[in-house]
Amino acid sequence: MTSTRPEAACCAPAREFSAPVPRRLFLAAMALLIAASTAGTFAWCGAMADLPGMAMPGGWSMSMAWMRMPGQGWLGAGATFLGMWTLMMTGMMLPVVLPALLRYRATLRAESPARRALLTWLAGLGYLAAWSLAGLLLYPPGLALAEAAMHEPAVAQAAPAGFALLLLLAGALQLSPWKARALACCRDLPPARPDADRRMAWRRGLAFGWRCVLCCLPQTLALLALGVMDLGVMAALALAILAERLATRGGRYARLTGLALLVLALCQVARFAGMA
Repeated sequence: MTSTRPEAACCAPAREFSAPVPRRLFLAAMALLIAASTAGTFAWCGAMADLPGMAMPGGWSMSMAWMRMPGQGWLGAGATFLGMWTLMMTGMMLPVVLPALLRYRATLRAESPARRALLTWLAGLGYLAAWSLAGLLLYPPGLALAEAAMHEPAVAQAAPAGFALLLLLAGALQLSPWKARALACCRDLPPARPDADRRMAWRRGLAFGWRCVLCCLPQTLALLALGVMDLGVMAALALAILAERLATRGGRYARLTGLALLVLALCQVARFAGMA
């Protein structure tokens, strides 16, 4: 009588070898998305750098991010800002959330690798949607302040002091107990429920993304104060966020970032006090 056990034994290593393939495909797709969004951000910021910002009273320049192009309406300007913001945040934040997405994927009970991939992508899209919502909320007050600075010289002259205050607030928040609690709550996606479906995955990613938005409030304030379209600022803040989220002693890196923001605020005050 012929036994089928040897055949089963021969097939087992093949299944073990092929199991990680969907995970590698997921990682490859994520790497391509991060690379494409980063390249797009560099190209966009490079194009904006060719257009000089508006020199303002007080010795600073208005970023092109807050200005309309010739013939562009308010709706078009808002859509342009939101597209730029979403592209930038995709490149900055996907590396931060990728380990959490992989752990979330591992908790999914779906038997099909394709369904696990779909639910993980939906959670990731929900995460990015939270950052897009943050950009949508930031644009109206930023636009209002930019319009006021362009039409009221007193507002433009007070803007450098406002930038310094934003940096001081960002540094104080980064060093606060609130930041430590927020950091502890947004390091990982909650495990998937056994009955997870598309809506649940989207909502799980959206909720996690919003917690991340709140945790990154100090870095967002610093980005607004130092320049939304400044590639050096974006790179430095992206590395700071990556360190505080993924490093073993992330709280220490968060405090170092807070101290750096306070030093930048003092330098900002000294710089514009010397120009006064």
